[in-house]
Amino acid sequence: MSDAELTDGFHLVVDALQLNGIDTIFGVAGIPITDLLRLAQAKGIRYFGFRHEQSAGNAAAIAGFLTQKPGICMTVSAPGFLNGMVALANATTNCFPMILVSGSSDRAIVDLEQGDYEELDQLSAARPYAKAAYRINRPQDIGTGIARAIRAAVSGRPGGVYLDLTAEVLGSALNAEAGRKSLVKVVDPAPSAPPAPEALARAIALLANAERPLAILGKGAAYARAEAEIRAFLEATGMPFLPMSMAKGLLPDDHPQSAAAARSYAIGNADVVLLAGARLNWLLSHGRPPLWNENARLVQVDISPTEIDSNRAIAAPVVGDIKSTFAALNAAMRPGQIRRQAAWMDEIGKRKQQNIERMAARLNADPSPMNFSSALRAVRNALAAHPDVYIVNEGANTLDFGRNIIDMNLPRHRLDSGTWGVMGIGMGYAIGAAAVTGKPVVAIEGDSAFGFSGMEVETICRYELPVTTIIFNNNGVYRGDPAGRPYSPTGLLRDARYDRIIEAFGGKGYHVTDTPGLGGALAEAIASGKPALINAVIDPTAGTESGHIQNLNPRSAAQAR
Repeated sequence: MSDAELTDGFHLVVDALQLNGIDTIFGVAGIPITDLLRLAQAKGIRYFGFRHEQSAGNAAAIAGFLTQKPGICMTVSAPGFLNGMVALANATTNCFPMILVSGSSDRAIVDLEQGDYEELDQLSAARPYAKAAYRINRPQDIGTGIARAIRAAVSGRPGGVYLDLTAEVLGSALNAEAGRKSLVKVVDPAPSAPPAPEALARAIALLANAERPLAILGKGAAYARAEAEIRAFLEATGMPFLPMSMAKGLLPDDHPQSAAAARSYAIGNADVVLLAGARLNWLLSHGRPPLWNENARLVQVDISPTEIDSNRAIAAPVVGDIKSTFAALNAAMRPGQIRRQAAWMDEIGKRKQQNIERMAARLNADPSPMNFSSALRAVRNALAAHPDVYIVNEGANTLDFGRNIIDMNLPRHRLDSGTWGVMGIGMGYAIGAAAVTGKPVVAIEGDSAFGFSGMEVETICRYELPVTTIIFNNNGVYRGDPAGRPYSPTGLLRDARYDRIIEAFGGKGYHVTDTPGLGGALAEAIASGKPALINAVIDPTAGTESGHIQNLNPRSAAQAR
């Protein structure tokens, strides 16, 4: 048999990915995947090479969120695989469709623990942290393995999938015609799941009898691309709504029905709450008092039936995909059946106005040095002229203040640390968003959060991506240490010049100390369309420990005194 009649695992993997519309790979090269990446690039797949696998995995995960196709991250075996595992687990927790593809060592040696190069039972290690995990041991199974991984990643509740490719299977030869026939094009990997009519009727009846209804929108609703259906439902009913952080922009933040500025009051006083793509996890105090009204009754729309009753009883569960569900709600609801509650909206409006006025006083102050509020005001004002910019936001105080101050008008344009609250997503998310959208990205970073993935600034510069990174530099985790004292456990280097890092790689650095300088630098950086980094110096005493979740960081009795 001549060489022309043969193919191998490398070619079959690339062919299977392209057959299924995968056009981008994120990763870190090394044994045994380097040749696979070279081949993918040569055959027209875009490859973004990172400095660390965790960032590559984060880029793949956010690409999946933005495209509804699984983002692909490729890593080497053992240590590289483990580095990618944090991103895999984060994708699973946040319901982002991604596939972590890792090369692995010789199965016969690994299974007998005989000490192969980078020996690790990667499949077993991945299973607890992935929605699904598969290993491909024969080249003729590559097509099926990739098809199963794609379907698992995007069907139902999306999540992270692990796919193990042994070095042996990558190098194995196969008859070219047999290889071609073994490939699988996935048909309808994420079919719609319309809700049951009786579930719709139960939900509508409950909402129709509500005096103080409230809708809470989660990032599942953003992922579902259900903004048109949700907006039609909310505006028809006049119901107030609260967007979770990554659901901001499903309806504009300045929409008159938004109750975001009166969040605690709305949650605490609602008698019927409609949850759409939001889970009752720690971000919503598990649906329990004191934040919640213990007598409130809940309607929950979720594609996963196991999510129902996870923290408190759900009176009207609606199991189905969010886009189909809201289309069905709109069709089933009679005009005026869910009544507008004017008194409820008026009271929310009063609370909103009070809180907006209090926030305006903080935002309009211009202290020197800047604090989080004044710096974010400058960022917000500069971004107002660029509604299509994607915002990445992470940190403790930087995240908490940013969520409340930076308004969003478009869906899926705010990307942050999400359900896990994990730090280090910033540069990976920024690169992934720029790669799959082609739009400018602004990453608003705490100085500590930036440190987890800051070397990816080189990756941004290498690929000339339109990413502007703003570092809120207060010399520490939460805040800096006073001059002349030893560095505390949360202290970082005083007066660090992060702007010079990007200059080393050919990007544009800015060092700013006041709000006019920050606003001007950001406007210039976005307009350039090139890699930039703004070192925004803020008051080292600004910030509170653990941001808005101080209760999760217990202090000793001695510290409390």
